[in-house]
Amino acid sequence: MTVEIWPVTESFAAEVGDADLSTPLSAEDWQTVENAFHEFAVLIFPGQTLTQQQHVDFTKRFGPIDPSMITDLDGVKPRVLTYIADVSNLLPDGSLWSEDSRLRGFQMGNQLWHTDSSFKEVPAKASLLYMQSIPPVGGQTEFADMRAAWDALPDDLKVQAEGRIARHAIAYSRARQGFEMSETENTSMPAVPQAMVRHHGYSGRTGLYLASHAGRIDGVADDEAAALLQQLMDHATQRQFVYAHRWRADDLVMWDNRCTMHRGLAYDDLRWPRDAQRATVLDVAPTCEQEGLTPDAMAVAAE
Repeated sequence: MTVEIWPVTESFAAEVGDADLSTPLSAEDWQTVENAFHEFAVLIFPGQTLTQQQHVDFTKRFGPIDPSMITDLDGVKPRVLTYIADVSNLLPDGSLWSEDSRLRGFQMGNQLWHTDSSFKEVPAKASLLYMQSIPPVGGQTEFADMRAAWDALPDDLKVQAEGRIARHAIAYSRARQGFEMSETENTSMPAVPQAMVRHHGYSGRTGLYLASHAGRIDGVADDEAAALLQQLMDHATQRQFVYAHRWRADDLVMWDNRCTMHRGLAYDDLRWPRDAQRATVLDVAPTCEQEGLTPDAMAVAAE
């Protein structure tokens, strides 16, 4: 039986039926999945039963793995393979984190709109989030289609965004929620340049490239940059561009970070376990290199 693609909307998000990701897909099924990934940007694989290694093995078919940055945080012990980002509310012994847990404070930043690893020089291409246990209420994940957002963007804003470079840092997004990064963490994860508009190498579509990690724009005064970034974020996350995924246990959802943003919605994380494990694929090169842009050397020196 070959896999089947069931679109959620005409051009954004699709469910994949009859796919068992615990074993290698046939060449035909793999091509179907890869084509759907480029077309719909968000794919939902229900009913998966995967070991951590099987999760990693399927992810590697899309490119090299981006190891979890959680291991770079002060005082955090990994619960899963270092190839996997643990975005659960669970500690290594399986218990729930506490209200004052530093890891909890850091992970709350995932409730802000973002695209994975945009705070790294080479950001993420794809993310594959496997949900093994879910809360009975809350905890949905929302995805924004940055291609549709670009298509609907007023021309004056397109002019302001096209060819611009924004500076992304994990410290920028975490500061929005009052989480303070340590000096060591900030040194190891400095701000990096990212193109604000990207042209997808497979679909050919243009999309905004934004995130709560973005805090400055090269050549633009900080107050003007903040206003423009907020205006673009508000536009891109209007309901007509957003798909909200209500998780089922054993769903695996993958998305294209090059042309989407996402955020996790709140749930009672001090009551309900949520075992969420994400494997991430690196992009092929820095976004500025892909777009033929040269970062401002003075902006680099100012960081």
